[in-house]
Amino acid sequence: MCQLLLSTGGATLLNSGANLTWEAGTVLITGFPAGVLACNCYVLAPRAGADAIVVDPGQRATGPLRRILDEHRLTPSAVLLTHGHIDHMWSAQKVADFYGCPVFIHPEDRAMLTDPIKGFGQGLFAGLGRLALSAVFREPRQVVELDRDGDKIELGGVTVAVDHTPGHTEGSVVFRVDGELRSGPDTVVFTGDTLFRQSVGRTDLPGGSGRDLLTSIVTKLLVLDDDTLVLPGHGERTTIGAERRTNPFLEGLTL
Repeated sequence: MCQLLLSTGGATLLNSGANLTWEAGTVLITGFPAGVLACNCYVLAPRAGADAIVVDPGQRATGPLRRILDEHRLTPSAVLLTHGHIDHMWSAQKVADFYGCPVFIHPEDRAMLTDPIKGFGQGLFAGLGRLALSAVFREPRQVVELDRDGDKIELGGVTVAVDHTPGHTEGSVVFRVDGELRSGPDTVVFTGDTLFRQSVGRTDLPGGSGRDLLTSIVTKLLVLDDDTLVLPGHGERTTIGAERRTNPFLEGLTL
């Protein structure tokens, strides 16, 4: 990913490695790819020195995450999970329990917090390997289920809308922040593995459904304005307009 610095005075695009940092007015969004599967972990805060929201802290996320939090004097108030796959929730329990904050996850994916291989089927890991991996994971001390589609939750001084987007997993959600930024797009959406730059999430794993995925994208994402910033679970950022025009998986899709 590139690095993006945005302030009320304008935008500058910097090709400076893997980190993405967004400052708009008093709002900070920063992120980095974590682990061998390069899952994007994001941090959202209204300003330096405030409470923060952590989205999808994956494998080996704790070190880079702590540096970001220390640099901006942030304290996590919540960990949000777009879905339960292991590359997105690997460090969720460690981060949440260390900082004493809850983990938010859809109930359909909650079982993956303690059985991370559940989302990949019985054939991928078996026997002692499966048992060893499962033994490493336990539920965070505080878990909040995202069981109502369209809910808005107040976290760290920021309002986050939760849209249920089944298809990649049964409990996949996207997190939408509207009207919090003083410049740039009116809406930012964290799409997890539902929508990527010129691609969509895979649907061949347990709980996946191609029909549900495309329905979710059409009804929850393509209804957003073209300048909506999309921060996906893997790869580079994009916009709804760019995906509407160029994503080959979305060609011909309408409400």
